[in-house]
Amino acid sequence: MRVFVDTSALYALLDEDDANHTPAGSWLTSEARDESVLLATHAYVIVETAALVHRRLGRAAVRVFFDAFVPSLSVLYVDEELHRRSAAAYLAGLDSGVSFVDRVSFETMRSLGIDHAFAFDRDFETEGFRIVPSP
Repeated sequence: MRVFVDTSALYALLDEDDANHTPAGSWLTSEARDESVLLATHAYVIVETAALVHRRLGRAAVRVFFDAFVPSLSVLYVDEELHRRSAAAYLAGLDSGVSFVDRVSFETMRSLGIDHAFAFDRDFETEGFRIVPSP
């Protein structure tokens, strides 16, 4: 099974003061034992997470992110067509408040048939995806 990993989950894992730190760590630890679970994300999530972690937690946390977390992820690269589809969806839904990176995530998940997101962002649920850990 493939599970898409969102910035909200990555940040929660890195910030011990985040309200979702414990559930994120518990879910990841339990799922990591199951070798059939592939954790996937895309390059824009990596960029977004690195910027957020650097701004809020500092340089040392960014190093932990790149050294300990990124290697365990299957990082998908956003091609021109995916970027264009995501931009169109983003522009069509500007009033929804959903970020461009999330639109790329939704399009990525749909194109790959991924229906589970390791996320604490309810926009995934609104878009029809199952969030893990469940709320």
